[in-house]
Amino acid sequence: VQLVESGGDLVQAGGSLRLSCVASGDTICISTMRWYRQTPGKGRELVAVISTGKTNYDDSVKGRFTISRDYDKDTLYLQMHSLKPEDTAVYYCNADTSVCPLLDSDSWGQGTQVTVFS
Repeated sequence: VQLVESGGDLVQAGGSLRLSCVASGDTICISTMRWYRQTPGKGRELVAVISTGKTNYDDSVKGRFTISRDYDKDTLYLQMHSLKPEDTAVYYCNADTSVCPLLDSDSWGQGTQVTVFS
């Protein structure tokens, strides 16, 4: 499975962005999908999860971010509102493909940069 993120940009605090992650390959093997983010010197932080329609969020983004998935388009989204400078990070898409034993257990995209300035 290959994942390609897009939508990252430079935005003023309080603004909005929508990130997209297009999946290709054995997308039938994708179960849970996640958005992570990473800042320099820190590990990847889980931001949001979607699995069989259920969603979960890190406390720092609850009420501001929404994760969704379009199965017809094999695309994962992260709608971000009320952005804060502390949301600045590289955002990564992750797909769990463990249901297909011949594949790697998960896949990652290359990341998309979100920069929020005050």
